[in-house]
Amino acid sequence: MLHALDGGVSWITLNRPEAMNAVTWDQRERIIALLAEASADPAVRAVVLTATGRGFCAGADLRGTPAPARERVPGDVARTIRLGAQRLIAAVLDCEKPVIAAVNGTAAGIGAHLAFACDLVLAADTATFIEVFVRRGLVPDGGGAYLLPRLVGPQRAKELMFFGDALPAADAERMGLVNRTVPGGELEALAKEWAGRLAEGPTRAVALTKQLVNASLDGDRATAFAAEAAAQEINMTTRDADEGVASFIERRSPAYEGR
Repeated sequence: MLHALDGGVSWITLNRPEAMNAVTWDQRERIIALLAEASADPAVRAVVLTATGRGFCAGADLRGTPAPARERVPGDVARTIRLGAQRLIAAVLDCEKPVIAAVNGTAAGIGAHLAFACDLVLAADTATFIEVFVRRGLVPDGGGAYLLPRLVGPQRAKELMFFGDALPAADAERMGLVNRTVPGGELEALAKEWAGRLAEGPTRAVALTKQLVNASLDGDRATAFAAEAAAQEINMTTRDADEGVASFIERRSPAYEGR
């Protein structure tokens, strides 16, 4: 896996092109750690998750999973899912900085859910998304049955999950799973542009907005309104909020610091 911090943007790049960037146990833990570091580091103001080669992520690489120390017993599978795939998706959803997925190729299984968990999804026009679980007789993991209905509705989610057909990037964009589809050669430039804009923005306001939007899908109106009021209270203590108001009054462009 590759990692670089450039202009306030944390670039996390899956780099196992020979395996279509299937995620191993140690890579999963590294991604989780980097997202946690991004939340805590004021120098990081946006995150881009991308990959090398023809695939974005072909799912979990079970060959890279540590061998169990004993025979499996009831409860082991559920625990493995909670501590593995679900932790990975939660790390993206809970990251305090905006996360962009730049999907360069096939995103299958947990790889698709990794992209869908991101705040913004950019895709090469040759990319595909595959709910591959049903092809293997498996139930979707990594929050797929949580994410997809919220993004495209229950009927579309069931269609994708029941059949496991490859979904081209253009169709994914029409369904609302992808924000923008571009030729593969333009993907990195667009990711840099969007991440750069986010890195120049009011970081805490964006983080609080992310929390509000994500929570709104699960709560009622009273809960959402209370959360909004609390977020406003917190945000108005930031330097960027002061700068935003001052720049409006002074009729100039704001210069946000991310604080």
